[in-house]
Amino acid sequence: MHSRLADSAEKDLRCHFIIDGIVTVERSRRFLMPMNDQEIGTSGRQNTPADAPPASAAPRLTIAPKIAPGVVICVDLDGTLVKSDTLVDSLLVMARQHPAALLRLPGWLAQGKAALKRHITGVVSLDVEHLPYNRPLLEWLRIQHSQGHALYLATASDRAIADRVAAFLGIFAGVIASDGVTNISGHGKLAVLQEKFGERFCYIGNARPDAELLAACQNPMVANPDRALRARLKSSGTVASAIFDDRGHPLSNWLKALRLHQWAKNTLLFVPLFLAHRWAAGAFTGAAIAFVSFGLCASATYIINDLLDLEADRRHRSKRRRPFAAGDLSAFSGIAAVILLMAVSFALAFFLQPLIFRIAGDYPLRLPHAFLGWLILYAVTTLIYSLYFKRKMLLDVFVLSGLYTVRILAGSAATNVAISTWLAGFSVFFFLSLAFVKRFSELESLRETGGISHGRGYIAGDLEQIRALGTGAAYASVIIMTLYIRDPDTRLLYNHPYLLWLVVPVLLLWLTVVWMRASRGEMHDDPIVWALTDKRSLLLGLLMGIVVWLAAGGIDRLTHLV
Repeated sequence: MHSRLADSAEKDLRCHFIIDGIVTVERSRRFLMPMNDQEIGTSGRQNTPADAPPASAAPRLTIAPKIAPGVVICVDLDGTLVKSDTLVDSLLVMARQHPAALLRLPGWLAQGKAALKRHITGVVSLDVEHLPYNRPLLEWLRIQHSQGHALYLATASDRAIADRVAAFLGIFAGVIASDGVTNISGHGKLAVLQEKFGERFCYIGNARPDAELLAACQNPMVANPDRALRARLKSSGTVASAIFDDRGHPLSNWLKALRLHQWAKNTLLFVPLFLAHRWAAGAFTGAAIAFVSFGLCASATYIINDLLDLEADRRHRSKRRRPFAAGDLSAFSGIAAVILLMAVSFALAFFLQPLIFRIAGDYPLRLPHAFLGWLILYAVTTLIYSLYFKRKMLLDVFVLSGLYTVRILAGSAATNVAISTWLAGFSVFFFLSLAFVKRFSELESLRETGGISHGRGYIAGDLEQIRALGTGAAYASVIIMTLYIRDPDTRLLYNHPYLLWLVVPVLLLWLTVVWMRASRGEMHDDPIVWALTDKRSLLLGLLMGIVVWLAAGGIDRLTHLV
């Protein structure tokens, strides 16, 4: 049986396991990388980049019986050949590039689905070269094309985008798509295929509207089938002869999309509390609730950013693996997640005072809804940043650094602990430097090509200027730190303020290491992520924490114990 299924064109496949008589296999390593314009070519050849994902993340497929001569292979586009929905992708691109056009959607929709698709494709031109193609399906189609089988792209998408996909891949004999008047979907698509090919066609789909076509065709096959289609096929008794699966585990995808590791930035909410040496249970409770609220809001804004930056992320060497850019999570699920996360986040902020009272007892906040105000400012600014500021040179960096400072101000409001002007000044320059590090790291990859950063206003030639501005801001923050140590009010908080001078060389060393690593191209795009994973960075942070503790009275406790 295996020898009949694995022909000479598929020698690079190896058997994985057998379920219900279907041989499931795992692609060899050379088919596992995300594809770009060099990797998806009409020649069908693949290159293996150094950043190819490990074999454990391999997409899987089932080998279908050989297609009989004269049988046409018809494949759907949205959710099948491409893991995302090109109409939704186009809408998201339009929301970023032409937001005013969104106001015309109701009028377009009133003209019908086909007209809506035609209008949208007329406004934006989706980048078909970097779409998240289903890798095992595309490889199988290339094999069938090389063996002389006729392939047709049969999709409800507008013909304009279908033609561009077909022209790019170069393996299709023809395209069947919506034409601006007739929407080719479900029963209508089946009628067109039967009229054109009779009963001599097989079909590959992914969603419930494809169930009727799969039941009527030869050798029905599915790609990343959704639950509705699986249920419909089971009830109708239709058995898929092949399953082309190219998606990660849902839980893993959502954890990546929420970027829980970025919640570490929200520890800044505790900074006013610790620097003021306030250890009241109510203050800690307020900071903890604010931490969760800010984290949920931040995760929602990250999803919004990913949805609006689909095309730019798909061109990026590492961001193309983000769940929405890779098509592993749908845009609709992302929008639903944003609504849920924002609702819980703002509910926690609105009821912050009652929650503190219920958990920690009486701890009145001077302004009970001040934290909610800072949270709203953060959410609105982040949204505007994703839509506008992010693509404006220098303005993006200043806004990004300001969002860090907003976290400290929000922590002050949630704990009823005022922050000093020294802390405010230090945070402005310190986080401005880290924001420059982030932009510097992104541009470092463009040094050799001299290209323009996708979706940004920078060019590779800006590197030296950004380095100068970033290092200058870094050392300015250290100068403010030294002035804080000399301030008379510092003696009111620290028993041994002179020990704080030990923080200065450690902080200088850490900031210098950050910029040296960035200059060598060894820095993660986000310096916060790097700081949380680099052992030397964590050690320096622990050392600074010990020095601050000793200055605040820890050395007296140690002396007493001795």
